[in-house]
Amino acid sequence: MLTLKVIRENKDFVIERLAVKHFDGKEIIEKVIALDDERKAIQLQLDNNLAEQNSIAKQIGKLFSEGKTEEANSAKQKTADLKEQSKVLSQKLSETEKELNLTLVKVPNLPHKSVPLGHGANDNVEVRVGGSIPTLHDGAQPHWELAKKYDIIDFELGVKLTGAGFPVYKGKGAKLQRALINFFLDENTSAGYQEIQPPLMVNEDSGYGTGQLPDKDSQMYHVGLDNFYLIPTAEVPVTNIYRDVLLNASQFPIKMTAYTPCFRREAGSYGKDVRGLNRLHQFDKVEIVQFQHPDKSYDTLEEMVSHVEGLLKKLELPYRILRLCGGDMSFTSALTYDFEVYSAAQQKWLEVSSTSNFESFQANRMMLRFKEEGDKKTQIAHTLNGSALALPRIVASILENNQTPEGIRVPKALQKFCGFDMID
Repeated sequence: MLTLKVIRENKDFVIERLAVKHFDGKEIIEKVIALDDERKAIQLQLDNNLAEQNSIAKQIGKLFSEGKTEEANSAKQKTADLKEQSKVLSQKLSETEKELNLTLVKVPNLPHKSVPLGHGANDNVEVRVGGSIPTLHDGAQPHWELAKKYDIIDFELGVKLTGAGFPVYKGKGAKLQRALINFFLDENTSAGYQEIQPPLMVNEDSGYGTGQLPDKDSQMYHVGLDNFYLIPTAEVPVTNIYRDVLLNASQFPIKMTAYTPCFRREAGSYGKDVRGLNRLHQFDKVEIVQFQHPDKSYDTLEEMVSHVEGLLKKLELPYRILRLCGGDMSFTSALTYDFEVYSAAQQKWLEVSSTSNFESFQANRMMLRFKEEGDKKTQIAHTLNGSALALPRIVASILENNQTPEGIRVPKALQKFCGFDMID
C-alpha cells in the first residue's frame, strides 16, 4: 500500500496518478488524511494524559509526607480519572487505526510515469513482436476440437467431476502439461531462481500482503471453515515468505520460482470467447518472483521480461509484448508488460504472462524492509513477479499452431521432457 508519508506530502500528485488508472482518489485520499489527523490527535491526548499522570504521581507521595492528606487523595482521584480517560482514548485510537488501515488498503498503487494513458486493452502499447505466425493447412481446427480428436483433454469429463473450467488432461495431453512445467522450472532455476513448493491455500494476512485482498476477494475461492483462500497464483504464498522480514541490502536480488495449480472464480467467464483452455477456474502456472533494491527494480523488470521472452522463443511461438495502459493495469502494479501468443486457428492473441514491478506497494503491506550496510535506517524493498509461464493458452497455441494433417508437432525444446515428438 502507499505510505502515509507519500500521501500526505504529495496529495495532489497521488490523486493525479491514480486517475491514470481511472480511479477517482480524491474522496478516499481526503479520508486517509483526516483519519491520520484524528489518529495523531488521539495519540497526543494519550501522551499528555500519561505525562500528567506521571507528574501527579510524583506529587502524591510528597503531599502525604507533608500531611496534606486531602490534597493527596484528590490527586489520586485525578490520576484515576486520567487512567479512565486513557482507556477510552486507547480504544478510540485502536478503532481509528483499524479504520485508517482498512481505508489505506483500498487505495491502488500509483502507475509508473511510463504507463500509457488509456481505458482498456485496445489502448495498450505494443513493445515488440517475435516469431512467425504459421499458415495452417485446410481443415485446421481450434484446440478444443484437437483435444477431442486426439483424446488429450476432456472438457466434458471435467464438467461431470466439478464444473465448467476444470478440464481433465489425459495421455499425451497430461504428459505435455508435465513437460511444460518441467521445462519452465528448469529454465527458471538455470537463470538463478530458487525453486519453491508453497502451500495451495493461504490465510488472510497473505492475501492482504500481496494485494489480492480486499481487491480480488470475489474472485478467490474461500474455504470458510478455516478462513483460508485457494491461491490465484503462486505469487501470493511465495512473496509472503518474506512478510515481516528485515533484509540486508547485500541479499538482493532474491529470486524464487514455483509451480502451482491456480484457482480463480473468474466471474463472467462464459461464451465463445472463452472456450476450451482460453479461461479456466483451475489451471497450472509457473511463477517467478524477485525482491530487489529500489534503485535496481526497473532494470530487474526488463531482465524478467527478457527471460519470459526467451521461453517463448524456445517454444517457437509467435508472440508480442505489450506495455499496459493505466486502465488495463492491476490494482497492485506500477508497471506491467503482458505477453501474448498468437493462436493461428482462433486467429487471435492470447495472454500468457503478466510481468510487473509493484515497487514498494506489496512490501509496505507485508512490512518487508531492508538496511544498507552500516545504516540503521530501514527502507522498503521492491517486489516483482511474472508468469513464466501460464500453461492453458500456451498449450492451446502449441496445439493449434503446430497441427499438421499427420498430427501435432511438439516443439523441439519439449521433446526430451515429453518423450515423444508428435501427438497423433
